Amino acid sequence: MSVFLDEFEQAPGLCYLNHAAIGPWPRRAAEAVASFARDNVRLGASGYPAWLATERRLRERLARLLNAPTSGDIALVGNTSQALSLVAFGLDWQPGDQVIISDEEFPSNRVVWQALANHGVEVVEASLAGADPEAALLAACGPRARLLSVSAVQFASGLRLDLARLGVACRRRGVLLCIDAIQQMGALPFDVQRYQCDFAMADGHKWMLGPEGLGVFYCRSELRRQLKLHAYGWHMLEHLGDFERREWQPARSARRFECGSPNMLGACALEASLSLLEDVGMAVVAEQLGLRVEQLHQGLLAIPGVQMHSPADSSRRAGIVSFSIDGHANADIYRALGSKGVICALRGPGVRFSPHFYTDQRLIDEVLRQVRQLAMH
Repeated sequence: MSVFLDEFEQAPGLCYLNHAAIGPWPRRAAEAVASFARDNVRLGASGYPAWLATERRLRERLARLLNAPTSGDIALVGNTSQALSLVAFGLDWQPGDQVIISDEEFPSNRVVWQALANHGVEVVEASLAGADPEAALLAACGPRARLLSVSAVQFASGLRLDLARLGVACRRRGVLLCIDAIQQMGALPFDVQRYQCDFAMADGHKWMLGPEGLGVFYCRSELRRQLKLHAYGWHMLEHLGDFERREWQPARSARRFECGSPNMLGACALEASLSLLEDVGMAVVAEQLGLRVEQLHQGLLAIPGVQMHSPADSSRRAGIVSFSIDGHANADIYRALGSKGVICALRGPGVRFSPHFYTDQRLIDEVLRQVRQLAMH
């Protein structure tokens, strides 16, 4: 794996532990964007066929990353919130329908469902605090439950859900399963077929190490035509490029959800970033990330006064480690670490660390030393 570490150029004195927010680009993504920009300056859009080839490779890489049946199941969207809105305002709701979510969701996976209140849709929040969070979510799926929408990994605590278990139960009950995969895709393997989910979505700018402004939306093929469209344009047509055709229909593929011109610059960067993850292999990415998360978890546990807010069970973790220190305000810990070059985040009840597979483990040791010093004062 050492050959891939050259892809990351971290500034001296910096320890970047914030991939759950925004991930740094690998070198190949920066080079791809620079090349794209140079060609655009010199040649304009004369290389558009090559741009389309890059976009096609991106769809194929995303399909493999999701284990989607085909690249035609992949829509390129602006962000996770847009994809969630495609589902929320595409389904034909009936008054009294319920959407089940957890009580720890990022606002994107809460607000969009609450916005359906004028359709008579009720949002039910299930607590994840117990020993069996999946059971709590499924217990909330009563006879009026239409859809269960969960984050694969909770953004604050880092709790990883058993998506396969949820998928089997939802399919048996006739409840649609929607997964916000933003905290798992690029960190751990993800499998829409194994999870039997109906919808999945994620941005490219976190664990996938790509730019902001470009994400992925997976919709199970049997459900595509059931989602009402609210945005129309030239790019979402079945006969893309036939500008003289007067009769039209939405594309049969997931491209039906892409109404206008694609984000070619973003596609250029994200395709390059995903090529790195594929070169390393998601099994290796997950293994190396797990080592770093365990290093942080055990190191923090050994510091007197530290309270952990992320799961003790390693099978429940992805890439997030959350902690606080008795007698210290989280904001003070965050500022003190930031002054030492540790890039992290304030989320939920603690300070959130989120390394990636390439994070230098010697830097993690240094961060743990700094946390120990803070805890002693």
